[in-house]
Amino acid sequence: MIKVQRLSKRFTSGRGRKVRSVQAVDGVDFTAADACITGLLGPNGAGKTSTLRIVAALIAPDAGRVLVDGIDVAVQPAAALARLGVLSDARGLYPRLTARENIVYYGRLHGLSAGAAQARAEALAAMLEMQPLLDRATVGFSQGERMKTALARALVHDPPNIVLDEPTNGLDVLATRSLRAALRRLRDDEGKCIVFSSHIMQEVERLCDQVVVVSHGRTVARGTVTELAARAGEADFEEAFVKLAFTDDERLHGEHAA
Repeated sequence: MIKVQRLSKRFTSGRGRKVRSVQAVDGVDFTAADACITGLLGPNGAGKTSTLRIVAALIAPDAGRVLVDGIDVAVQPAAALARLGVLSDARGLYPRLTARENIVYYGRLHGLSAGAAQARAEALAAMLEMQPLLDRATVGFSQGERMKTALARALVHDPPNIVLDEPTNGLDVLATRSLRAALRRLRDDEGKCIVFSSHIMQEVERLCDQVVVVSHGRTVARGTVTELAARAGEADFEEAFVKLAFTDDERLHGEHAA
């Protein structure tokens, strides 16, 4: 289980009169349960990536905290990260290594023995249907192949919690379907807590059990797809999202721009 409690984060850049300050996260608050896929849904710039970077201990919040299975990420980052598998937007594979070598290397970093890391690589390759990729260098991989390898790498230490930041970016239809199937298996067969960030309504609608809508760095709505549509008074989830995530002025400006 992942609990995000009243997170805030401001970024400042520049010098002197050119200092620019942005409140990227402004009180985001939600709980992601075990055996559940929680969607973090919001427009570009809503604060989704900054929130997940705080969850993954990549940046520190100005206020609030994140608990991973009861462990405070800021206080015990190593213990929390041992219970997290993180798939960020930047895949970060080592191109000269094979898929197997990438996965095993991360397994070793997480304290697995060489034999255990090899066994996990084989098991994950079977689950993700990537056996033909295992002994190929990743330098020539497609987006879908890189995604599968990065996901296997994130899962190599068998973490109970998984965080994915817009993982379908750049994927074709078949790769996206394959990812959805893998995440459902992780939820249904292994009881994983999965947090899935996206700005694509259709992905969230098809995959997520619970949805957290984020706008301007704040949590503005929480619930199932059906509950959020009912709250907004809309049958169509995209229309419900627009009503929940954007102000009247923003919606009006968007309609004029269209």
